Amino acid sequence: MNIQNLIIFKLNSLYYILKEIDQGLHFNLIEIQNENQLYNEIKNLKSFLIITTKKLQHIDNQYVLEKIPIKISQLIEKINIKFLRMQFSNQLEIKINDYLINLNARELSLNNKKLKLTEKEISIILYLSHKKVTISIKELQLNVWKYQSDIETHTVETHVYRLRKKIFKTFNDENFIISKKNGYKIK
Repeated sequence: MNIQNLIIFKLNSLYYILKEIDQGLHFNLIEIQNENQLYNEIKNLKSFLIITTKKLQHIDNQYVLEKIPIKISQLIEKINIKFLRMQFSNQLEIKINDYLINLNARELSLNNKKLKLTEKEISIILYLSHKKVTISIKELQLNVWKYQSDIETHTVETHVYRLRKKIFKTFNDENFIISKKNGYKIK
């Protein structure tokens, strides 16, 4: 999970109040007073939310305090909700080569073409895409199906074969999942 960073922009008193209750917070606090410092800081952060009193140009992740004073408990609740939404939206789509997997819709898409996938098919694609080497059938069986067996089964081969066939039929791509002698890989 990414470390979440709350940037308090030009709000000294709010920073010190939140710093006092820091142990109960689930994010890092960063105080910034000028825009140059702000832009330099966010370049290096993966997950951040800026608390400010005025909307900042060209920055998406911000919460503008329009009504001050605000109860700290309400503010923390709003901050946590913002972080949850950011985290959730970051997990919706995953790019693999030229393809995009939408986890909520369970779809693989490329150039406005979409292919519905099962959860197992998504698991296969995600597992193969995280590894840059050929994955054996046994490893897929253990890590995607969560069972290990010495009994010969063709479950993995059948699923991957059908998945490759679906991808070829929709996208005319027989090289997205490459079948090797000792397993499978995503190019």
